[in-house]
Amino acid sequence: MRNIDEDNITDTFMGYMGSDMDPRLRVVLGCLVKHLHRFATEVNLTHEEWNKGIEFLEKAGRISNAQRHEFVLLSDVLGLSSLVDMLHSSPQGTSSSVLGPFHIPDSPPLPLGGDLRKDFPDPILLVKGTIKDPQGNPIPDATLDIWQTAPNGLYSSQDPDQETYSFHGIQSVGDDGRYAFTTLRPVEYTVPTDGPVGDILRACGRHPWRPAHLHFIVKADGYKTLVTEIFSADDPYLDQDTVFGVREDLIMRYQKMQASSFPDEGYDLSGKVDEPYWKVVFDLTLVPID
Repeated sequence: MRNIDEDNITDTFMGYMGSDMDPRLRVVLGCLVKHLHRFATEVNLTHEEWNKGIEFLEKAGRISNAQRHEFVLLSDVLGLSSLVDMLHSSPQGTSSSVLGPFHIPDSPPLPLGGDLRKDFPDPILLVKGTIKDPQGNPIPDATLDIWQTAPNGLYSSQDPDQETYSFHGIQSVGDDGRYAFTTLRPVEYTVPTDGPVGDILRACGRHPWRPAHLHFIVKADGYKTLVTEIFSADDPYLDQDTVFGVREDLIMRYQKMQASSFPDEGYDLSGKVDEPYWKVVFDLTLVPID
């Protein structure tokens, strides 16, 4: 078409798509382009601003690698990651929350009662719960992929001083659906601000802080995979998470416990705890695949 203008360019784009195009791609890409064209028209986008946007995307690409996914981080701080989570979370199950840009696949096995703390100092956190279906029945043979930051607020993929799988582990549960492990109490931390996403946060006058949390990916045959995080009820950033990941049902409550109450068996640290520790019980509910 030769007579393209601002009024017909969107329809022209739609007309260029082939008849054998994947139907879902037609819907998603077509809607994306419609909104992009409408956005550019609404703000009267200038050439300088368009170039700024292209430069931003190029910077995000250059800083991304196998350990750092700047485009995921961008999606997180814009609220897109959480919106997609909320669109596809079932009210019958535990809410999903952002995966984040620092998950490492193929973590080593973590036995029931295993310890993620290793040689890091206190405070110890004992975490346990049951993986259930919406009726409250335990789900056998589920797996729980667990990860968190170290006390310095860095994930192992960010920190050359940590081992590759520091604070990472995959636990298999038994017939009773029970999981249990020890770790360190998570800390608040900032998302990376040394790249283009940091520029966006500063330009918007936003802080980069996330409330302390544990990450979980829970899988079981016949159930939808759950990607989620759980947060501390007393965290100062609970109501201002920079990636919008907090949900009411994902808030855990720590109990401070005396050393004498630590289980005598069943944990790697049984018989080794001589200081007060923290405990949290948090059950996870998976939704069956339709």
